[in-house]
Amino acid sequence: MKISKAAAAAAVAVALSLTATACGGSSDKSSDTGATGGAKDKIVVGIKFDQPGLGLKTPDGKYTGFDVDVATYVAKELGYEPNQIEFKQAVSAERENLIANGDVKFIVATYSINDKRKEKVDFAGPYFLAHQDLLVRADDTSITKAEDLNKKKLCSVTGSTSAQNVKTKLAPEADLLEQGGYSECLTGLENKAVDALTTDNSILAGYAAQEKNKGKFKLVGLSLSNENYGIGLKKGDKELQTKINAALKKMVADGAWQKAVDTNLGPAGYKAEPAPQITEGS
Repeated sequence: MKISKAAAAAAVAVALSLTATACGGSSDKSSDTGATGGAKDKIVVGIKFDQPGLGLKTPDGKYTGFDVDVATYVAKELGYEPNQIEFKQAVSAERENLIANGDVKFIVATYSINDKRKEKVDFAGPYFLAHQDLLVRADDTSITKAEDLNKKKLCSVTGSTSAQNVKTKLAPEADLLEQGGYSECLTGLENKAVDALTTDNSILAGYAAQEKNKGKFKLVGLSLSNENYGIGLKKGDKELQTKINAALKKMVADGAWQKAVDTNLGPAGYKAEPAPQITEGS
């Protein structure tokens, strides 16, 4: 009987131990807490996965681009090393939801600051000023301004405000072709199926700077709109906004910002605007 009681006690101890292990939180659970502001295990940051030169997930699982460099710098200033950063894909239509749901701590993803978005999220920055531009073949001298697109084939992605801007305001007689992605437009541009591709100049430069595209395309060098990229974060988180703004100022001051621009966008001959003045949160 004594042996039976001892065995029962041992069984209870084992059961309690297993329960404690299960409830004590796996590394994933503690990591999730850290991502939203708890223990500093990791931080989850939203970026684009499909924009060369800005935010790109490579086939070997690495992340490259100007936005990735900015995100990594900011995260380090917040106390996180590169191996503590988890990058999460932030497609344009889901950015506000990712922030509101706490799925990411902040987003660095060619995220233009505008009043409509500021109703749902706050921004730090801006950290980059882009302009809508045109990408043409390197040997094309016939397109030097938006009006030259009249009677020519213009490509952009489906639902692009950039394409509509050209079509409605600048070159109403342009033959607009909308594709599912910019890669299709680039193929059409290279094969002379289209004459130009339009979106933010930073995005165009990223594609043109890819090794496989070097020497094939050029930016026309227009400023058809102003796009101030900001870092999106949860609305009302003034403490985080202040810290990110301080990190961005430091990145510019120590030269890391310019180095990131030159490394990621320079190969396309891209001439970036100087780092913009930070206005959000001031």
